[in-house]
Amino acid sequence: MSRPVALLVLALTAGLVLLGMPSFSGATYVSTTRNTLSTVTAASDWTPPTVSVRNPGSSVKDTATITADATDGETGIAQVVVQYLPENGTWTTICTTTAAPYSCSWNTTTLADGPYELRAVATDGAGYTTTSASVTTTVANKLVATLASPGDVVKGSVALNAAVFGAGTLTYKVDVEYALADTTKWTPISNCTQLVSPYTCAWNTTGFANVGYDLRAVATSGASKATSALVSDVLVDNVAPSVTMTDPGSPLRGTVTFGATATDAESGVASVVLQYAATGTSTWKELCTVTTAPYSCRFDTVGIADGSYAVRAVVTDVAGNPTTSAVVANRVVDNTVSSVSLNDPGTYLSGTVNLTAVANSTAGVTSVRIERAAAGSSTWTEICTDTTAPYSCSWSTTTVADGGYQLRAVLVDGSSRTTTSSVVSGLVVDNSPLRGADVQTVNGGAISGRLDSGDVIRLTYSDQANLSTLSAGWNGSALGVVVRVRDGNPLGLGNKGDTLDVLRTAGGAVVPLGSVRLNEDYVKSNRTAQLNATMTATSVTVNGVPVTQVTLTLGSLAGNTVTKWLRTVTLTSAMQWTPSATATDLSGRPASVAPATETGALDREF
Repeated sequence: MSRPVALLVLALTAGLVLLGMPSFSGATYVSTTRNTLSTVTAASDWTPPTVSVRNPGSSVKDTATITADATDGETGIAQVVVQYLPENGTWTTICTTTAAPYSCSWNTTTLADGPYELRAVATDGAGYTTTSASVTTTVANKLVATLASPGDVVKGSVALNAAVFGAGTLTYKVDVEYALADTTKWTPISNCTQLVSPYTCAWNTTGFANVGYDLRAVATSGASKATSALVSDVLVDNVAPSVTMTDPGSPLRGTVTFGATATDAESGVASVVLQYAATGTSTWKELCTVTTAPYSCRFDTVGIADGSYAVRAVVTDVAGNPTTSAVVANRVVDNTVSSVSLNDPGTYLSGTVNLTAVANSTAGVTSVRIERAAAGSSTWTEICTDTTAPYSCSWSTTTVADGGYQLRAVLVDGSSRTTTSSVVSGLVVDNSPLRGADVQTVNGGAISGRLDSGDVIRLTYSDQANLSTLSAGWNGSALGVVVRVRDGNPLGLGNKGDTLDVLRTAGGAVVPLGSVRLNEDYVKSNRTAQLNATMTATSVTVNGVPVTQVTLTLGSLAGNTVTKWLRTVTLTSAMQWTPSATATDLSGRPASVAPATETGALDREF
């Protein structure tokens, strides 16, 4: 290869590599190699800086010096911003410094006494930024008592830790007290009275009702007294959850669905571990761990030896209480002849659906036949037969009536023996023209990740809806409603099954928009939050088709809802909207109840 051609290949390769990498703003290109055919350029800084903030101590007062450490091996540090965060507040800048040592003088005398977080944000010469981990200190310009939170949910014996700042020469004793959540009748906790430094004790919760409590610390020295901020709504949960292992049947071949039902009325289910053990042994091995309902998983039994097994489920609630189910015994795994399983195509089916089966046989697979039957029927009708892997076919659901169906696959091996898969049941063919197409949220409030005034929810149908079936006489103009968000645990959906729907008034009739499963934990256990909202509807064009889009704009809290019931979520999720069949299209045909999953990349809601 000639030198010019080789350099051209090198340049094109480098260009493709750069195009395939994530884009970065502010990178300065300084190193260059040239000839008459190509230019290869390298960036001087691809990496962000490192930064940390030093902890000034457990407490500060008057004017405190806050110092950050920041480095960048390529383009150097351009600036460091040092910030503080009060409890239930927002980050506020103390200072911006451009030269080491990166220190600020923090005048705490203008601030309320109490706990604060500190952090630093460093920017390098290429424009990359890094935010440090936060450290915690307490501003104590006057006498301050504090009580550390033991957590949202507690059980058994719980360590409580109080502190006293600004005591001067006086010696203080501390009582830790409790009251039912949102009440003011305070009672000292046994074994947590007259505490001396370091003000720690153990709270035995086993004698307490399994409800929410507020906690506080009271420091006293003679006539001098200080009361800490409340640690609110701490849920005591000493009740074990319940769990039942579902019988997977026998014999078991190929990929099998294992599942359990689990409930916990207090703190909610944290996880369910499905296990198996060979008959006659006590060595349990994990099939899977599931953290959200339904508590089930698919497991390939080909990976374990043929024989007799027992299965069970172990549930743990958020408080850490475990329960083990009764054992389902003598389930036989037999993969020595043939195995066939039909992959679940999903609950709601419409249009043309791809059906796939997995089949294996020591005698070879001659064919796999996929069959359908109406729900509850034993009359099976062939959909297709495939003789080569992967075993699949397309099923036009428009050729059958809407309704419930079940599917199965039948394997014929090289010896003409047949093996029938487990039935995939609970399927619904629904070719209704009006369907849920998308659900999206927009953060318009003060706090990202939390339900707040100004936040927006948009529900988009696949066609134009008859708005009067959503609210009598409604034409899409602004209509006052109430958005309700219920904790997923009482609904049997687990901690991340919080569900949103719409009411005409607080506690009133439901607007037949259906419900949205948020798939994250936005309200505290066993709470229902309500927010005033404005509902509008417009016709928008999607892929050239006019469709109805309903917009809900959140306002103030409604009913008895208080801010502390709401959680701030930091994780991404994909919401699911299940429309109501009460809504119809312009021809009076009911909407499909097939869930619509939020489109686009996973993001943080609200």
